[in-house]
Amino acid sequence: MKNYEFIESALIHGGIYGDERTGAVNTPIYQTSTYMQDGLGKNRGYEYSRTGNPTREALELLIAELENGEVGFAFASGMAAITAVLSLFKSGDRIVISSNVYGGTFRVLDKVFQNFGFHYTIADTTDLEALSNVLTPDVKAILIESPANPLLTVTDIKAVAELAKSKGALLVVDNTFSTPYIQRPLELGADIVLHSATKYLGGHSDLIAGLVVVRSKELGERLHLIQNATGGILQPFDSFLLIRSIKTLSVRMDRHVENALEIVKLLKDHDAIKTVYYPGLPDAQGYDINQKQAKNGGAMISFELQDGYDIRKFFESLKLIALAESLGGVESLVCHPATMTHASIPKEIREKVGITDGLIRLSVGIEHGKDIAKDLEQAIREAKL
Repeated sequence: MKNYEFIESALIHGGIYGDERTGAVNTPIYQTSTYMQDGLGKNRGYEYSRTGNPTREALELLIAELENGEVGFAFASGMAAITAVLSLFKSGDRIVISSNVYGGTFRVLDKVFQNFGFHYTIADTTDLEALSNVLTPDVKAILIESPANPLLTVTDIKAVAELAKSKGALLVVDNTFSTPYIQRPLELGADIVLHSATKYLGGHSDLIAGLVVVRSKELGERLHLIQNATGGILQPFDSFLLIRSIKTLSVRMDRHVENALEIVKLLKDHDAIKTVYYPGLPDAQGYDINQKQAKNGGAMISFELQDGYDIRKFFESLKLIALAESLGGVESLVCHPATMTHASIPKEIREKVGITDGLIRLSVGIEHGKDIAKDLEQAIREAKL
């Protein structure tokens, strides 16, 4: 039996804790490509590190436990994880994606999988009636983000899971923004949950990784075949780093969210700010749903400056906050979705869903909140025309 019941403890002791042979409290880095076998057809559980590696296995068991799923998988990047999940489907199948998702997800569907006869439909997954109307017989999965990137829109995961099941489709949830510390989609009925572990799970902007958890052994067997056959696996050292980082996820996320609430208050009341997107605001789209399915609103904020402010000057004037791709690191990061994370999405689609050229996405770090606020305020002042 486990010696804990709360996720804060599972983050540290979950999966495979330590090393039974030596008593080391950390899982060793098994930096090996192959394993000596005791005879033909006789091995000690491992044959080749693409198929299985003890360090990666410890991470995969850990994320499966944290998401309360059946089987976990670790990949070389978030996009490798999404690619493996999409490889569960075949030519002629269709997947429905949320109207604002990460640009890389759109790109791999639009530029890669369409070449193999795989189709996609973009839908507003926050509107259950509209979503139901696009669930044609060829739809085999719905892929959502909640909160979504970059407009932080909230989708009712439980309701969409029930709808997907009634139509014979799988529900895939990208849980990158929330992490299992804040939200666990499998407990709400999702079939597959995935993460760009590069972000909050890694948390230090020093690794690239992707994680997937499935709710059934059958899906686990299918995905393991794909992982082994295509080979986009996470390496042992990066697996070790990710296990290490996950141990501090709860304390980091608490600080991220604490700072985000302080910044949201600043931006919402600021004369220079036109719009603030944050699911933790009582007047935000999906606030009540997010309150039911998540612990809090997370630490991602998007906003727009009023007319009369130069967005380029704003970015150039930041001193503490870094203008950079990615999110979820201990440092605060800001980006311009239209030309960075979502540049691969055609302009007409971006603008239709609200990803304007003036949209700014902020990943609030764990610096002192007042320092983050001070940097934002001075950059806003400098941006005034």
